Amino acid sequence: MKEELKEQIRNKPILYSLIVFIICLVIRIVEYFMIKTDSTFLAENFIHKLLGIGILVCVLKIMKYQFKDIGFEKNKFLRYVIDGLLLEGICFGISYWIEYSILYANAKNPSFGFFANGFSLIGNEVKHTEMIFFILCILLNIVNVIMEEGLFRGFFLKIIKNKNSFWKSNLIVALLFGLWHFVMPLRLFINGEINFISLIIMILGYILLAGIMSIKWGMLYQITGSLWMGIGDHLLNNVIATNLLHVITNTGADEWQIGRILIAQIISFLIVSILYQRRKLKTQNNIDK
Repeated sequence: MKEELKEQIRNKPILYSLIVFIICLVIRIVEYFMIKTDSTFLAENFIHKLLGIGILVCVLKIMKYQFKDIGFEKNKFLRYVIDGLLLEGICFGISYWIEYSILYANAKNPSFGFFANGFSLIGNEVKHTEMIFFILCILLNIVNVIMEEGLFRGFFLKIIKNKNSFWKSNLIVALLFGLWHFVMPLRLFINGEINFISLIIMILGYILLAGIMSIKWGMLYQITGSLWMGIGDHLLNNVIATNLLHVITNTGADEWQIGRILIAQIISFLIVSILYQRRKLKTQNNIDK
C-alpha cells in the first residue's frame, strides 16, 4: 500500500502536492477562524505549523526520504544560515533607510521602536517589550520557517522537479505559497475590517509578494542544494522586519511596512537572480570543458 502510494506521488507530483497543500491549508483556516491563537498572548498562529511539520514527517516516511534529502543538510548549516541572515539584513537595511528618508522628508518625525507584536495588514497597536515575548517571537518564527521551507521548497519543489523543469516547478510552488497567505486578508474581510475591493487587492498583492519570496528561496535552494540559506533569509524577514523592528511616526507605527518588505524583497530577489545566473553559467562552462 505504502509502495503504491509512493509511486503515485512520484508519477503525479503536482496532484499530490496540491492534496497535501489543501490539507495543510484547511488546518490553517481552522486555526485562523476558530482557534485564533494569534488573539492570545502568544500573538501567533503556530498550531497549524506544528501540525504541518507532522504532515511533512508523514509524507517523508511514505517517500522514504530523510530530512537531509529535502535540504536539511548538516553540511555548511551554520554558514548558509548566516549567509541568509546577512543577505536579508543588508536588503532590509536599505529598505529601512528608504522608508525612514521618505517619512522624514514628509515631516512624519520617524523613529525606530523595538518591541514584539504580531503581523497585521491594517496596523497593530499591541506592543510587547517583555523578554518572554521576544523569545516566543523567535521560537515560533523558527517553527514557522522550518515548516514552510521544509514543505514548500523542500518537499513540493523536490518532487515536482522530478517530473518538470526547475522553473516550472518553482513557479508552481510560488503560486501555492502565495495562495497559502490569502487567509489573513480573508479573515479581515469576513470580520468587516476591509471591503471586497481591498480583499481582492490584498490577495493579489500577497500572491505577488509571497510569490517573489518563494521564487527567490527556490533559487537559493537550487544554488546551494540546501534549505538553510533560505531559512536564514526567511527568518530575518519574519522576526526583524515584521515582528520586532518597527518604524514609528507621529501618525502611527509601521504604516509603510508592506512597502518596506516589498523593497527589501525586490532587492534581494535581484541579487539572488544574479547569483543564480552566475552559477548556471559556471555549471554550463564546466560541462563545455
